[in-house]
Amino acid sequence: MTRLRLGPLLRYVDGDGGGTATVWVEADRPSTAEVRCEDGAYGTARTFHIAGHHYALIPVTGLAPGTDTPYEVLLDDRRVWPPEDSRFPPSTIRTPAVPAAGLRVSFGSCRWASPPHDEPDPIGPDALDTLATRIAGDPAAARPDVLLLLGDQVYADETSKATRRRLAERRDLSEPPGAEVADYEEYTHLYDESWSDPAVRWLLSTVPSCMIFDDHDLIDDWNTSAAWLADTRAKPWWQERVLGGLMSYWVYQHLGNLSPAELAADTLYAAVRAEPDGTELLRRFAAEADRDPACARWSYRRDFGRTRLVMVDSRAARVLAEQDRAMLDEAEARWVRDQVLDGRSPKGRGTDGPDPDPDSGRRPDGAATRGPYDHLLIGTSLPWLLPPFIHDVESWDSALCGGERGPRWARFGERLRRAADLEHWAAFPDSFEELAALIAEAGSGPDAPATVCVLSGDVHHAYVAEPTWTTDGGPDGPDGSSDGAHRPDARVVQLTCSPVHNSIPGYMKLGFRFGWSGAARRLGHVLVRHGRVARSSVNWRKTGGPWFGNQLMTLTLRGRSADLRLEQARAHGRAPEAGRTPGAELVTVQERSLTP
Repeated sequence: MTRLRLGPLLRYVDGDGGGTATVWVEADRPSTAEVRCEDGAYGTARTFHIAGHHYALIPVTGLAPGTDTPYEVLLDDRRVWPPEDSRFPPSTIRTPAVPAAGLRVSFGSCRWASPPHDEPDPIGPDALDTLATRIAGDPAAARPDVLLLLGDQVYADETSKATRRRLAERRDLSEPPGAEVADYEEYTHLYDESWSDPAVRWLLSTVPSCMIFDDHDLIDDWNTSAAWLADTRAKPWWQERVLGGLMSYWVYQHLGNLSPAELAADTLYAAVRAEPDGTELLRRFAAEADRDPACARWSYRRDFGRTRLVMVDSRAARVLAEQDRAMLDEAEARWVRDQVLDGRSPKGRGTDGPDPDPDSGRRPDGAATRGPYDHLLIGTSLPWLLPPFIHDVESWDSALCGGERGPRWARFGERLRRAADLEHWAAFPDSFEELAALIAEAGSGPDAPATVCVLSGDVHHAYVAEPTWTTDGGPDGPDGSSDGAHRPDARVVQLTCSPVHNSIPGYMKLGFRFGWSGAARRLGHVLVRHGRVARSSVNWRKTGGPWFGNQLMTLTLRGRSADLRLEQARAHGRAPEAGRTPGAELVTVQERSLTP
C-alpha cells in the first residue's frame, strides 16, 4: 500500500486567474499521484525517483477564478490526504479573481525546525506554526495569498537532537562533518523534520509558497569569498555535501517555484522524469552548477495580477574572483534586469522620448494603466540595505581584501570577513550600486509602480529602511541626509524580516542597534575613508525597528496602496484554544501604510 511520506505542498497558483496550480508530494514508492478538487479540477503525475525517494509535482488544471476549492491527494487511486484523523480544515486551492481584488504576501526567513509540541521550545514559539494554527482556528479569517520563504528553510550545519540521533544511526559523528548533514539522504531528514510538523504541513498544503535558499541550506557563509571556497572545497566531505544540498534544493524547493509552462520547458526535469532513476542525471547537474554557477539559474519571476515578484539568487550566482567580485554573474544580472523592466515603457525606463498618452491603455475598471505592475517585489535572502555602520564595515573590508591598503591588510580583511559574516550586498559594492540603479530606474517615470519593496531576511531581526538617491554621491550629515537628494517616483523600502523560528545572541542585538546610531555612522565614515571606498549613490534611514523575536511580515496590496504588518509569535500563558498552538499567538507589533 503506497503511503504519503511528505507533503502535499501547494506551490504555484496562477496569479492571473489562469486556472492552474502545482502540488508537490513525496511517496514511499513509485506510484501515480493525483489531485482531485471538489469542483472537478484535476491533475495527475507519475512519481520520479531520486536516491531511493519518489516525488511528484502534480499540475492541476480547470480551477475557476475567485474560488477556494478543497482538494484531495490520491496515490494509486487511494486517498492519502487529508488524513482520516486530521484536526485541521480541508486543504484548499484558492485562485485569485480576475481582475484581482488584492494580494496578501507574508514573508520571513530562518526557520529552525520546531520540536514536538509536547517538548519545551528553548527559542520560543514558531511564527509559521502559530500562523498555521491561527488560520486553522478561524478559516474565514484573512490569510496570506502567498508565503515567501527567503532562505534557511533547513539548517544543514545546525542540526537538532532528533536529527543528530538519526545521523548517528548511519555513521560515526566523531568523523567530519560530524553532526552536520553529509549527503542527499541526510538532507531528506531535514525536510522531513521541518515539514512534518502537523500545523506547518497543513499550512503549506493550503497556502502557495515561493522559496529561495540562503547559506545554512548548504553551510554557514556559503560562497563568502574565493579563498573561503578554495578552503572549503579542500575538505574531503564537502563535495558530497554540496551535491546533496543542491540536489535536494532542486527537488524540494526549486521545482515548485516554477510555473507549469516553465516546468514543461525544463530539459532536466523532463530527463529526470523519463529515467527509471534520475539520481545520476541530477548529480551531474549539481556538480556542474557548483563548478560553474552560470550554468544554472535559481532566480525566478512570478506575476500576481498587478504585483511582480523577482526572486534573486544572492548565494549561488556570485562571482568570487577578488578583483571582479559580484553578487550576480553577468548573465544573471542581465536576467534580473530584464525581468524587472519587462513591459516598462522606454520613458519609464529613464530614456528620452515623449510622455505616453495617459489614456492609451485602461484597465477594465476604467483606470489608466501605468506599466505592467503596480508593485514590484524584489526578493533576496540578504538585505540590500543594512544598518549603515555594518554596511560601511563590509564595504571597507571588501576594499581591504581587494588590496586597497596592501597585502597585510588584505590578509586581515579576509580573516575579518569570515569571522564576522561580512558577505551581504555591501561586500559586493559594484553589485550594490547596480541594484540601486536598477531600483531607481524601475521606480521612475510615468509608468512607475507605486512601491518597490526589497524583501529580505538572514539577519535574525526585522526592520524597515528607506533610501534616498543623491546627485552628489554622498552623505552630508550624520543622519544620512544629502543636499540634492531625491527619490524615484515609487516608494522604495527595504523590508527585512527574520527569523521565523530561531534566536539571536544578546551581543548581536546590541550590535545591530548600534549600527543605526549617529555615532556608528561617524565611525563608519572613518573606515570608508581608510579603505578609500567610493561614496555610494544611496543613503538610507531606518523608519521601523529593529524588532527581535520569531516573526513574519505581511504586505497587503490593493490597487496602488500597500500596507505593512509585522507580527511576532509570543507565548501567552493561557489555555490553548481549539486548533491553536498551546500557549502561543501572533501579536501585531507594527502596522503602517507604505503609500500614504
